[in-house]
Amino acid sequence: MIMDDSVSIVWFRRDLRLDDHPALHEALSRGNQIIPLFIWDPDYEKPWIPGTASRSWLMQSLQCLDQELKMKGSRLIFRQGSTLNVLHDIIASSRAKTILWHRRHEPAVAARDKSTIQHLLQKRVNVRILNGSLLRDPDSIRKENGDPYRVFTAYWNAHRRMEPHRAPLPSLPSHLPSVDSRVYSDTIEADIFSMPSPTPPFEIHGFTPGEAGALRALDTFSSEWADQYDTSRDRPDLPGTSRLSPHLAWGEISPVRIWHTMEQVSRMVPASSGINTFLREIGWREFAYHLLTHFPDTPELPLRGEFRHFPWQKKPEAYEKWKSGDTGFPIVDAGMRELLHSGWMHNRVRMLTASFLVKNLGISWSEGAQWFWDRLYDADLANNTLGWQWTAGCGADAAPFFRIFNPVIQGQKFDPAGKYVRRWVPDLSAYPQRFIHTPWLASGMEKPYTDRIVSLIESRQRALNDFQSLSSQ
Repeated sequence: MIMDDSVSIVWFRRDLRLDDHPALHEALSRGNQIIPLFIWDPDYEKPWIPGTASRSWLMQSLQCLDQELKMKGSRLIFRQGSTLNVLHDIIASSRAKTILWHRRHEPAVAARDKSTIQHLLQKRVNVRILNGSLLRDPDSIRKENGDPYRVFTAYWNAHRRMEPHRAPLPSLPSHLPSVDSRVYSDTIEADIFSMPSPTPPFEIHGFTPGEAGALRALDTFSSEWADQYDTSRDRPDLPGTSRLSPHLAWGEISPVRIWHTMEQVSRMVPASSGINTFLREIGWREFAYHLLTHFPDTPELPLRGEFRHFPWQKKPEAYEKWKSGDTGFPIVDAGMRELLHSGWMHNRVRMLTASFLVKNLGISWSEGAQWFWDRLYDADLANNTLGWQWTAGCGADAAPFFRIFNPVIQGQKFDPAGKYVRRWVPDLSAYPQRFIHTPWLASGMEKPYTDRIVSLIESRQRALNDFQSLSSQ
């Protein structure tokens, strides 16, 4: 095969944007013809194939990326099938000699990438792997003895002591090289992404997939809520979070762009505790990838080895009630119904619904992680794993197991007027405010709320006893 030095393939994956895209910029710097490529290959993603919600988002995001490319005179080549077969076909039809992509950190995907790289090098194809999804590569931050960090504060201090992050890359030219007509593309349509799942796909509400939607979300947050983030982020009844997580999960916006924008805002709002708190949350995302990279078994196994012997229980009926938002505890039910119907859940509510499953129901964190993976637009293996192991007390820098969220107290504190609960649990719309988080105390209601599936006091004590038995082994 005769390769053409003037043709480069840019393999898009979880980086569906044109702004601040290192692989695309390097390809352009070579002065090459560029083939923007996305491959839908569920086998390459196993065992963590994107879930129902993620696939709904992905389809729309790819359509948006294709439109952005067409506006610049290019187009997205979308293919479904075996990754290696597709790459062989694209290389043969375009005679490309260089392929560029951004590093992924999911253990199985990273292993397949290594195999793909070796295969391409044997075919005399140049391969360039860049960091396009994190502020820093996870391998660049270690303790003095070379070990990875397991405590966030120490990790974040080390992160902040390093060289400043790079600035976002310059804007792309208004016109990109056109793609040779001989390189064909499949049609991006819903049927391609339909796979067996617990629930059918759904319409996306409250978000706008794609790079333009991501940049608008960043602009709204930075101008309206960023300086209040430290106080507003825990209130599910307020629009006080960035809602950037799905955009970050699919790489429609880079963390470098977010960081740069927040630094610009902070210059106008000096010493803003809200902005500092938000930047620290970006740090938690970096830490999640640090952990996933250095402890690749954690999506399936707890980081703290003693928790492998925890006496988790199988409760199919209770698990189904938790998933459907029918536990009898309003703030828990509101969160689970928000997840089920909207593909998203407020972070404070994620923590307390996870605590309820793990500690009040005694069901393994891994079962909750599987459900969140299927239902969240922002399903991200590093963050999903960190969040669930943190709540279960079995991961790095985890909350102590005896920290058990009380859903009544949490609801009264963070949804004081019951606005969030009433939105997602209309069954409670007629209940007085004083009973919105304790409907079982209200008498004379025409439609009593569903029975509680567990006693908070008894289940808390059982969880503590189980933990004590684990500690004494």
